[in-house]
Amino acid sequence: MLGAVLTQNTAWINVERALARLSAHVPLAADALLALPEAELAELIRPAGYFNVKARRLRAFCAAVVAAGGEQALAVLDTDSLRALLLDIHGIGPETADDMLLYAFGRPVFVVDAYTRRIFERLGLLDGVEGYEHIRSLFERTLGPDPALFNEYHALIVRHGKEVCRARAPRCRDCCLATVCAGRAS
Repeated sequence: MLGAVLTQNTAWINVERALARLSAHVPLAADALLALPEAELAELIRPAGYFNVKARRLRAFCAAVVAAGGEQALAVLDTDSLRALLLDIHGIGPETADDMLLYAFGRPVFVVDAYTRRIFERLGLLDGVEGYEHIRSLFERTLGPDPALFNEYHALIVRHGKEVCRARAPRCRDCCLATVCAGRAS
């Protein structure tokens, strides 16, 4: 869950560095992170970028976890209640909340990210004006409530978006979807 906050606007490799630095100093637990002064927390997560903002967000998240009774108390909440609780935390938006729901809690919630939007817009399946919730609902209805499938599908979207359907210089010749892609480069 900490990684979901740290990965906002940064590459996962930098999140791994930040988590390694953090875990070398304290256990990765809400109470331990709250015990750190904010400036020290910020310095430890510096590799993740936007470290001052993310330190405040991590502290807000950890305070909410503690106030809710801990991770085990969160785990017994139904998905809608847990999502609402997460979205009420400063710095936690829909993508971050859904990331936590899917990967940390194993809930059937699809994560919509920039890769998803780019790939499906290029395929002509999204217009580019749809909101987050509309896209999430579309995937969830189409795929059915299967956390393992959502996890794998999202991972494949991320891989395809990083390696082939890149924001700049897409590699359309290497794309397995080129024959059905409305936005393929000429």
